[in-house]
Amino acid sequence: MTKPNFLELPIGAQLVYLAEGGANVIYRIVSAKSAIASKKELPIAINTAVPGVLDTFSVPSEFKGKLLRLRKDTKSGIPYQEIARNFDKTIRPLFKPEELVDQELVYLPKGLVQYCNDQLCAAELVGKRPKRRQGVYLSTTEPFGLLITDMTTFGDPGTVLAELKPKWLLQSPSAPANARRCRTCALRDMKNHETRRTGGKDEQSFCPLDLVSEKYESVLCATRSVKGCKDPNRLAQVLYWNPTMQKLLAHQRAHREVGLHGPPAQSRDKSLAMTLRDCTMFIKMPRDETEPSEIRLGDLDLKTGAGGKAKYWLDLEKQLISEGWYLGSKTCSHTSDCALQGFRSHSQPSI
Repeated sequence: MTKPNFLELPIGAQLVYLAEGGANVIYRIVSAKSAIASKKELPIAINTAVPGVLDTFSVPSEFKGKLLRLRKDTKSGIPYQEIARNFDKTIRPLFKPEELVDQELVYLPKGLVQYCNDQLCAAELVGKRPKRRQGVYLSTTEPFGLLITDMTTFGDPGTVLAELKPKWLLQSPSAPANARRCRTCALRDMKNHETRRTGGKDEQSFCPLDLVSEKYESVLCATRSVKGCKDPNRLAQVLYWNPTMQKLLAHQRAHREVGLHGPPAQSRDKSLAMTLRDCTMFIKMPRDETEPSEIRLGDLDLKTGAGGKAKYWLDLEKQLISEGWYLGSKTCSHTSDCALQGFRSHSQPSI
């Protein structure tokens, strides 16, 4: 029986901890020299029995421009082979290759994950790992990592990077006809209400309907609220009638039965519809404004209704309706920036 033709992480590579979420940890693959030069990050060397390899190793071409994603050991964790299969079958056909944060399975050297876990533990002891991520480690039974497109500005500090979640570019089909909040803004109002009850601060963000508005001023209104964006004017110019954003809108429209009705919560159609509403858009704008920007969609693992997620989707929609969050009837400490608010008009491009 022949072994599948997967890439293998090369002996001698070093991993530098970059970031992590609830289900994955992201590492940069570097040479030993680069790892040593990185003072703010935590280098994790792959064990190797070959003397001198770490000193001479350089990153192979097929790994350049890529980051390594490793899976955490969680109850809802999905094996990477299944994630990759769903991506190839369901997500990849919807977009051009250059519109996606690509992902490719890669074999991991024996002992690497355990070594990484040891380093994560060590990072916790010295306060270098986020507190809310502590206590959860990588899966030692997962034989693969995922190589993903590097959408950071590493190696090109002149590049302007923006990151945002387009979320629901269309209103929920089960929202009241006289709604004054889109689905995203209604949910934000509800969460802010709960946050204020515990003494926290409101979350300020944009209305996703503005991202696909026919009016440039509405797009600019949205980009001014994108966290971490250093140039909202330029970002608005990039996103105004942007083909990738318009394509995402079209796919959300094609899979729009996501309210209280539509396909069963456990179905693939519902999973795809919710996945398309929870992806992340990465925008890299080069120093030279005459050069094209790079725009890719990531976080497109196919979401499932397993583990109570399906019930959560339905219960949340019922709550937004029954408690009046779509109507904006609850008292808020600030005026909503939702495009459905009565003081300003909004229109979406037709497709």
